[in-house]
Amino acid sequence: MLAVRDLTLHYGQSQILNGVSLDAAVGEVTCVMGTNGVGKTSLLKAISGVHHRSGGTVEFDGEAVGRWAPHALAQRGLAVVPQGRDIFPLLTVRENLETGFACLPRSEHGVPDRIFELFPVLKTMQGRRGGDLSGGQQQQLAIARALITKPKLLLMDEPTEGIQPNIIQQIGEVIALLRSEGQMAIVLVEQYFQFAYGLADRFAVLERGVVTMAGRKDELTRDALLQAVAV
Repeated sequence: MLAVRDLTLHYGQSQILNGVSLDAAVGEVTCVMGTNGVGKTSLLKAISGVHHRSGGTVEFDGEAVGRWAPHALAQRGLAVVPQGRDIFPLLTVRENLETGFACLPRSEHGVPDRIFELFPVLKTMQGRRGGDLSGGQQQQLAIARALITKPKLLLMDEPTEGIQPNIIQQIGEVIALLRSEGQMAIVLVEQYFQFAYGLADRFAVLERGVVTMAGRKDELTRDALLQAVAV
């Protein structure tokens, strides 16, 4: 579903990513790991069209991605759960979910029951403003909003950041379910090692904008991964 090859990215004169390659397959979770400031979020921005890459290629669903705008990628089935959630604080939970309709034909403008099956708390809070939700509830809302768009590729940027343990467990269960259904590819940026290791099928470890370790989970030892992430 996603093939990134030799991707480079600059902010002004500063090079943030240098020759990054990454694959994500349907029915799998690809986890991007590394300490703060190594370029993980920048990588997702480059893939989603939010920040133009300086070089390299990106293929999405078998098609080469040029300088496509983020909304064009979203309409083709790429969804993002951004770091910090970025929900609309003055809109209700229902209205936040309905913003996902922008990627869909009018005939599909409806919030599926499945969304509330995955995140029951949102059903009881549909009339509450997004800004009044707890951090964990906002994270669930951000994931639900992305799923409304019926993605083929789901990019998730540190979904456990600042979230209480019981919500982290629920989010992990949802990711595992989505993977098992085999309808989308998932790229997960995450620093919480235990959470990431339990979900990922393949890994890419970033250090200073370079992939220092990559491979399928069964090709890499847990200790080697832990050591690489801790650098």
